[in-house]
Amino acid sequence: METTLRPLTLGEILDRTAELYRSNFLLLAGISSVYGGILLVLGLLQIGVQQGARAMHMNTGLIVVSVVGLVVLYLAIFVAGGLGVAANTRAVGWLYLGEPASIGAAYRTILPRTGRYLWLLTITYFLAWFPCVLIYAAYAAVILVYVGAKGMFAPHAPPPDPQKMIILLASSVAFIFLLLGSLVYGIMMSLRYALAVPACTVENLTARAAIKRSIQLSKGSRGRIFMLGLLALIIQLGLTGITQGFFIAVGIKHQGVLPVWMSVVQQFLAFLTNTFVGPIYATGFTLFYYDQRVRKEGYDIEHMMQTAGLSQPPPALETQSTVAVAEILDPGERA
Repeated sequence: METTLRPLTLGEILDRTAELYRSNFLLLAGISSVYGGILLVLGLLQIGVQQGARAMHMNTGLIVVSVVGLVVLYLAIFVAGGLGVAANTRAVGWLYLGEPASIGAAYRTILPRTGRYLWLLTITYFLAWFPCVLIYAAYAAVILVYVGAKGMFAPHAPPPDPQKMIILLASSVAFIFLLLGSLVYGIMMSLRYALAVPACTVENLTARAAIKRSIQLSKGSRGRIFMLGLLALIIQLGLTGITQGFFIAVGIKHQGVLPVWMSVVQQFLAFLTNTFVGPIYATGFTLFYYDQRVRKEGYDIEHMMQTAGLSQPPPALETQSTVAVAEILDPGERA
């Protein structure tokens, strides 16, 4: 993609995101198809095992398979999804600067640093969303203690204790307010770390340095980042609703049980959704990362000089030193 580096408005970033995605659809969707394919295989495997357990009337085994399958699925989403975003980010960076890119080259570049990317995602998710998880866990513990496993409102349960009801009501009100606060906190922290993955992949930074780099680059533009993320989320939810809405409605009608053929079709449609939606997030935020470098560091001039052979790209260690100095000068923006 031949492009002129210059400061862009949010609308221009969205236009370039759509243009780059459309003109390199097979490449970007091909990278995301690896993640979608892994989830497809796991989903089909789980359907087959569940059907086998039902045929042999192994109700306990069915529960175990469902729980284990859910854990494996979330691990696959975290690992394969994180690598897919990193590979797409690397490919978008090449394409945006007019360099050749391929599916194999993108994965060959990021796979040796798998641990780094997963550690980066772990840190950012923990820092942003751990308060929300903690509040959920505390409220679940309150429910378990004051309601009990059988439930306070079961048909043959004794009359509820007024004191317990007051504590439960107060806990529920506190939970709602604390949850809202933790959601706001999580969003704000996520905006600080939104450019960490592009910084890590493009500049070959460690996880900690990439987080500091993201805080530095995103400062002053987090409202624009929020709008970009919101639009990407709306697109994702829209496509998911179109492809999965029917199956969700049927599942609710039949108490969560779908015919086998319908479950298989659902998995294939989910594969298409993951393949098509995956590159949108990586493309938009990678272009935003370059735009911030142009605005804050004059990267357009630096890139022009590098292209003309008038300067050499700065090594990763120099970039990390620059980030460390910026962190010292701006202690209020520490992670």
